[in-house]
Amino acid sequence: MAYDPRISYDPTRKLTDGDVLQAKPDGWWGDSGKLYRDFPFQHFMEGVDFAVRVAQQAEERGHHPDIHIHYHYVRVNYYTHDAGGVTQRDLDAAQALNDLVAAEAPGGNTPAGEPSA
Repeated sequence: MAYDPRISYDPTRKLTDGDVLQAKPDGWWGDSGKLYRDFPFQHFMEGVDFAVRVAQQAEERGHHPDIHIHYHYVRVNYYTHDAGGVTQRDLDAAQALNDLVAAEAPGGNTPAGEPSA
């Protein structure tokens, strides 16, 4: 999002779709005013364990996503209800989740989950 000096910085302000598309972290997608990413897993319990780590990080950050556990993937949705859409806090939380995944990946710098088709 380009800086506009007429608008004060507010991480809780709803972003435009263009802002979200321009600033979304790698692997994340926007749909229906939400920011989401699917994280694939070979086994169901791996997804459940991942969902718990996502929840722990959300508690620490004070910003909670919707977490949907499916058989071979977990979908994480960020959406700020009070703003009625995606905010900078959602983008920051999505990037933090990417960082968590990268830190846990073999080698420590490659995301383990890619969006599933």
